[in-house]
Amino acid sequence: MPRNCLTVDVEEWFHICDVGGPLSREHWDALPSRVIENTHLLLDVLSRHQVRGTFFVLGWVAERYPRLVEQIASAGHEIASHGHFHTPVYDLTPEGFADEIDRSVRALNAAGVRDVRGFRAPQWSINDRSMWALDVLARKGFRFDSSLAPLRIIGNPGYPWEPHTRATADGELLEFPPLVERRFGQSFPLGGGWGLRMTPPARVLARIEARNRHGIPVALYVHPWELDPDPPRIPLPWAKRFVHYFRLEGFRSRLEVVLRGTQFAPMGEVLGLHPVRA
Repeated sequence: MPRNCLTVDVEEWFHICDVGGPLSREHWDALPSRVIENTHLLLDVLSRHQVRGTFFVLGWVAERYPRLVEQIASAGHEIASHGHFHTPVYDLTPEGFADEIDRSVRALNAAGVRDVRGFRAPQWSINDRSMWALDVLARKGFRFDSSLAPLRIIGNPGYPWEPHTRATADGELLEFPPLVERRFGQSFPLGGGWGLRMTPPARVLARIEARNRHGIPVALYVHPWELDPDPPRIPLPWAKRFVHYFRLEGFRSRLEVVLRGTQFAPMGEVLGLHPVRA
């Protein structure tokens, strides 16, 4: 049976795309940080269940908390890039995107990460509006991406549901989408966010097992702020409020059931890449 991927988008609770006002970038340094405490909670959970995963770390976080990046890597997890300022890729030019990922890689390198070979776009924002970003990633030496969601609105239901290879102008890039399933005739986001939080662990594990029986690994994704025992509550547009706050209560316990129920490994290893040297 294949191993699956538990992935983490390492960002602050206030890194929410397309929300301005008090959460806009110029206010970030003044907002209370919770990423260290919440990431430590998640690291403790993964350690207890002997799970190694892939942490897509925002460069902004790595610049401010390089010791946190070191602690993640020391626990045996793979470090990859989540961009720098949590900017949707389709809001950038190719040149701006290249600058964004360069800055994120510099921040991760400064925190001791020698080889950054994976990327995940904020809000799954490599889609039909920004496929050029895959060319930029390949040109910059990235080996795998996990940004194409086979879902309406944020992605395209026609994207493959399983890991596959994408041809780019600068070589091949391995693509690993999040777990989805079909519900009510639509693709449903089972692998993370509100979809994972609302779904009973037994159903999640059954869907993972069904894919694994056909030799297909799956990817789940979580955020440190989803384990926060007392998350900050702020006014948000209804859709953002639903995505950010829906059924956070008890999520840690439900996640632990899933972690106990299947095998996980870092995404690079599951995709057959050689482990990164320390």
